[in-house]
Amino acid sequence: MVWSDTIKEKTDRGWGVAKLLILIGSLGFFIYGMKLMSEGLQQASGSMLRSMLGSMTSNRLKGVLTGFGITSLVQSSSVTTVMTVSFVNAGLMTLRQSAGVMMGANIGTTITAWVILIIGFKVNVGSYAYMLIAFAFPLLFIKSGKSKAWATTIVGFCILFIGLGELKDAVPSLDRDSAIIQFFIDFKGVWYGPVMFVLLGAFVTVVIQSSSAAMALTLAMVAKGAIPFEVACAMVLGENIGTTITAELASLIANVHAKRSARIHSLFNLIGVGWMLLIFPYFLDIVGALVGITSGEEFDLANPDMAATGIAVFHTFFNLANVVLMVWFVPQLVTLAERTVKSKGDSDEEFKLDFIGGPIGSTAELCILEAQKEVSKFGEVTARMNEFVYNAINNSSKKKKAKLFSKLQKYEEITDRVEVEIADYLAKVSRLEMSDLASIKMRGMLSITNDLERVGDIFYQISKSLEKKEDEKIYFTPEQREGLNEMLELVREAFTIMNKNLEAENRSISMQSAIDIEHRINKLRNKLRKKHLKDLESGEVNMQGALIYSNVFSSLEKVGDHIINVSEAVAGEI
Repeated sequence: MVWSDTIKEKTDRGWGVAKLLILIGSLGFFIYGMKLMSEGLQQASGSMLRSMLGSMTSNRLKGVLTGFGITSLVQSSSVTTVMTVSFVNAGLMTLRQSAGVMMGANIGTTITAWVILIIGFKVNVGSYAYMLIAFAFPLLFIKSGKSKAWATTIVGFCILFIGLGELKDAVPSLDRDSAIIQFFIDFKGVWYGPVMFVLLGAFVTVVIQSSSAAMALTLAMVAKGAIPFEVACAMVLGENIGTTITAELASLIANVHAKRSARIHSLFNLIGVGWMLLIFPYFLDIVGALVGITSGEEFDLANPDMAATGIAVFHTFFNLANVVLMVWFVPQLVTLAERTVKSKGDSDEEFKLDFIGGPIGSTAELCILEAQKEVSKFGEVTARMNEFVYNAINNSSKKKKAKLFSKLQKYEEITDRVEVEIADYLAKVSRLEMSDLASIKMRGMLSITNDLERVGDIFYQISKSLEKKEDEKIYFTPEQREGLNEMLELVREAFTIMNKNLEAENRSISMQSAIDIEHRINKLRNKLRKKHLKDLESGEVNMQGALIYSNVFSSLEKVGDHIINVSEAVAGEI
């Protein structure tokens, strides 16, 4: 007799502790398999997820479809909601757009229930699962790439269903635990019974941190007749509430916009469960009628298989009905979220440069999305420094110039800090499994942040030269000022192209435009240098002013060099 048979025999004799441990262990197998499968799918389809979230959230319907599509793909509503919160935190998505995605995620999670019901309970996948693992296992040792990601997905899928099979076997049958069944029967008849079981479902989901695992456990218990149909439906409602805690936790270290996005998800589910409880008995009758019509038989609660199908139908139709109802009230949900999550002031309302300082996500591809938005904002910061220099050269007020010099110093400190933060963040991301494309993007971002930090240093050096000019009462000639303004205008154009490239990434890079403006900057630098040397020889200019003038236009040309480096890094030419 093998060890597992011994345990099973002892369990059958009523060993409560052993039975509970097997139940917990099989649930752990299921959760671990789902985690592996979800991570593998994210790694394999990171670019597609990025495209979906970037282009399919322009209206509510597209947002719902996006949330449904991503959740169906990665088989985890928590991944979708946490990803959405992080995108709102990064400024990639507005609150209204995030509401649609969150709603779609609720519909997408219903696919999991049907997969569990149809494949997990009605098809014996045990032997096939082991064969699939044997096929995929060697691919796990590949260093990187989509093959390894898909192998991880397959292994996770197999472990999930092996755990699901054990979970179903571990759930006690009706005749063996009649006391537990009687407890459920006693409480389902009282007025507060549904509310109590909703809270139970929420508690289970919060504890195991997976609504899919909670759903699998609920379906397994119904399929074995361990809990009544009505109790299971109430627990399913609670699982919808319990899953919101994941997004709420993810938003704790984020800005006010991300906290409001998580709150929208919570409000949507709480309101949905609220109205469903008001019509709960009547909705169950509708579900029973639907199951009876589709099966061709009268809905029989005593039939465990039919009751399990009823749970999946209830879960699907509740989430569909809730989305159809609530999608028209997105503006009101946003307003309610804004009222319940108060801003701490103007600094909280603005998207901060240091929003990637919190814990990293589960996959490199999704972490890189946030880092790329940070890098894009970094480019905007350095572009502002060019405007500060322009104003410092052309403003006659000493007080305003002093403020501009102070701003340039502050922004230089910001560029130093942001470079370190992005580098530290990417160092953490590099420890995760990633595709070759993600690795290339990460190297490119490190190169870009280094160039942008150097731009900050150069502008600060220019500000010190201009400050010295003011202190020593040195003046530029009208011709020198005109030359610097012409150079600053070209650098402004270069920044505009660079920032467009950072936002577009490698989809529609204006590389030729970046090269053209760089050539124009170099040509102007040569022209100004030639004229500068000629003026020095003729003695027509102040020597100290000429040296500062030469230093400024040469430094601006170096800024242009770093700007073209950024566009080349975005295009992958590093």
